[in-house]
Amino acid sequence: MTSEQNQGAGNTGPLSGIRIIDLTSMISGPVATMMLADQGADVIKVEALDGDLVRGAGATRSGITSTFISSNRSKRGLAVDLKTPEGVEALKKLLQTADVMVQNFRPGAIERMGFGEDVVRGLKEDIIYVSISGFGDTGPYAHQRVYDPVIQALSGLAAIQTDGETGRPKMIRTIIPDKTTAVTAAQAITAALVSRERTGKGQHIRLAMLDTMVAYLWPEGMGGFTLVGKEVKNARAQLSPDLIFKTQDGYITAGAMSNKEWQGMCTALGHPEWLEDPRFLTVNDRAVNATERLSLTGEVLATNTSAYWLERLDAEGVPSAPVLTREEVITHPQIQANDLIHEYDHPIAGRIRQPRPAAKFDQTPSGIQRHAPGLGEHSAEILAELGYTSAQIDELVAQGVLGVMPEQGG
Repeated sequence: MTSEQNQGAGNTGPLSGIRIIDLTSMISGPVATMMLADQGADVIKVEALDGDLVRGAGATRSGITSTFISSNRSKRGLAVDLKTPEGVEALKKLLQTADVMVQNFRPGAIERMGFGEDVVRGLKEDIIYVSISGFGDTGPYAHQRVYDPVIQALSGLAAIQTDGETGRPKMIRTIIPDKTTAVTAAQAITAALVSRERTGKGQHIRLAMLDTMVAYLWPEGMGGFTLVGKEVKNARAQLSPDLIFKTQDGYITAGAMSNKEWQGMCTALGHPEWLEDPRFLTVNDRAVNATERLSLTGEVLATNTSAYWLERLDAEGVPSAPVLTREEVITHPQIQANDLIHEYDHPIAGRIRQPRPAAKFDQTPSGIQRHAPGLGEHSAEILAELGYTSAQIDELVAQGVLGVMPEQGG
């Protein structure tokens, strides 16, 4: 399954015509703006001359990493030294053309750089100004550096993963807070753009990773604290086994929430007597006695193969699936039926694999607009759009203010 990227001149998608200046680095900000770029926005990633740290972190080919590629596709790249007056001037000119500016420096840093909200709004009154932080602007943690595990620890996410046998909290082995913050930021930006369309006014969006994760966890992970005076400090699900079951030749998952699904589960597993077991009569009974229920289920599933049980569970309408390895995900028939994963030719990294944007628009199709940019790949192009002459661009390169890819120089 292959396709070629749209390298072209006109972005497609519902956000076509919106320009976003992306001053973010690492994951939360870049993934947010990447989602908007996939949806057609002209996202210009502004980097220091040594580039986003993620350019050098992880699996790499020809000087560009898989994480950078997967967090910065569909964008154009501008490398400029914002510690110089010339660099500051170039960014100010760029901001005058923008609809949105996004930054994720620690609180106070963007003001010291000379691009606080008052300055930027003076350049473009109706701009959407977005500040992503770890902990917020105030409080005892506001000054601290932050990475995803810190938020997992502080938000309660690690506690929710506590091992029922040892009592040891656990991290999730993927950066949930970073990526959830990205999705939240992308949604908030589009909401602010809709508001501006109606009112003509821009606004400042402030988003903390900590706030994102506490809100994200609340419906069930923190649900025991919703009813004041009836708090449940340890959710029973936290102390019971998970929904991974070992079979004779692998692992599957299967879950039965409703009475109908539970009836199907009991039928598929050949234990109709469980339907009359007082521990499992109602949804609440089955939740209260989850450890016993899952233990019994696991003992039965261990007696035959994954394929055998999945066929029986599906026939009885029980939600179930194999537990796939990451390699198996790529070739799974449902993934292929969804036309989800494509291969592309990246000019620096060579042949790469990426998922298409998850949301599909029938009237304004989104898609990967262009490859993730090399450091300074579009610097000359962007400044030319702002009215800089070739001679002026060459002079900025010579002064070490502007970074360009080698083939752009001169």
